[in-house]
Amino acid sequence: MVQAKPPFPSKLLLLSLLVSILAIFDNGVQCFQGKKVLSMHKFQWKQGSNSSTCLSQETRWENGATILEMKHKDSCSGKILDWNKKLQKHLIMDDFQLRSLQSRMKSIIYGQNIDDSVDTPIPLTSGIRLQTLNYIVTVELGGRKMTVIVDTGSDLSWVQCQPCKRCYNQQDPVFNPSTSPSYQTVLCSSPTCQSLQSATGNLGVCGSNPPTCNYVVNYGDGSYTRGELGTEHLDLGNSTAVNNFIFGCGRNNQGLFGGASGLVGLGRSSLSLISQTSAMFGGVFSYCLPITETEASGSLVMGGNSSVYKNTTPISYTRMIPNPQLPFYFLNLTGITVGSVAVQAPSFGKDGMMIDSGTVITRLPPSIYQALKDEFVKQFSGFPSAPAFMILDTCFNLSGYQEVEIPNIKMHFEGNAELNVDVTGVFYFVKTDASQVCLAIASLSYENEVGIIGNYQQKNQRVIYDTKGSMLGFAAEACTFD
Repeated sequence: MVQAKPPFPSKLLLLSLLVSILAIFDNGVQCFQGKKVLSMHKFQWKQGSNSSTCLSQETRWENGATILEMKHKDSCSGKILDWNKKLQKHLIMDDFQLRSLQSRMKSIIYGQNIDDSVDTPIPLTSGIRLQTLNYIVTVELGGRKMTVIVDTGSDLSWVQCQPCKRCYNQQDPVFNPSTSPSYQTVLCSSPTCQSLQSATGNLGVCGSNPPTCNYVVNYGDGSYTRGELGTEHLDLGNSTAVNNFIFGCGRNNQGLFGGASGLVGLGRSSLSLISQTSAMFGGVFSYCLPITETEASGSLVMGGNSSVYKNTTPISYTRMIPNPQLPFYFLNLTGITVGSVAVQAPSFGKDGMMIDSGTVITRLPPSIYQALKDEFVKQFSGFPSAPAFMILDTCFNLSGYQEVEIPNIKMHFEGNAELNVDVTGVFYFVKTDASQVCLAIASLSYENEVGIIGNYQQKNQRVIYDTKGSMLGFAAEACTFD
């Protein structure tokens, strides 16, 4: 048998060079360290595939924690016949959400009442609140199951109530407090009524016969809820009872809230669910937002037992930036890396960034966004561009690709905490055929505006809020309810 000779050295050199070239260029795209593969089939929406009914979400008790199934509220909206239209309206309404938060901040700081009239109708922009990207859970109020939106940017929880002067359509029966023996109205003279200013940006208004505590909550797109404060027995599932839970009994509500019965506020004021259950759960809650808007489930965990989490990376914590005037959650963003490149901008570490589950797209100060955009475009080169859409100005036409390699984006916070954005949270699909796909991060108008970390960049993350310890943690997790 003749022994095979080793390859000629020049052939080895040529083969090594060829492998190196293939590693650098893939379909004409320059490759950098720190990239992830995005399969385009993950973003194929089925026209009209949604259920027309709002199915009850599940709850379970595990190791001292209450775990509620979370879904995107589109699963409670009926059939979606035109995904392109819906995805585009998501962005339009998200801009209103940002304006609403900024308006509320100014109202709280400067002590201005947004609107102290309970009866004057507010015109709706485009008629309805069209599907900002919020998530829903199911709870029991007064023994009745209700599907409600959860939002860290809100404090006052509320549901629609009978008799209703003006109500939007919801899937569950409207709550009737007159049939509940445990319902009680909150009086105008009570300390609870005085706390409405910090929770809603509006002062409580005295009703008559009896002197109820009337509230007003306005949202940036023109939708609103108005009614009186009450207390009721709240059950989060598996006999997790909250007695005398303070909430808004909405008699005048407008806007399409995805067919949900109302909203549960997870903010920091004394009226939020978190504050009202602090003795039970220690002021700790967490969520994991699923990657898709329908069918898939995530979880909302009440309590701080980390054994119930399914994170695949260690939890890294950063401190919450204190702001006594504003009941929101603020963090100190110290840097961003794109691929393996740390972008440079003067605004890092200067002002607090708000993190919010109700805002979709992350907004950054102009100097940070421009540095991020420049580096991202540099690393994601070779793909055809597409027109900008609304607040998103870095767009591509990826309709001819089955999968693409995209630069990893990692946000860094004080204390070496990191939010490694999931591959599904980097691009926003304006069109379902991928002919208009945009970087899912936008710029604020001014450098001194408050930045916001939106829920699109929080998908497939376990985000832990420790309100008593003033810490917030991040860890990667494939979000499910199982």
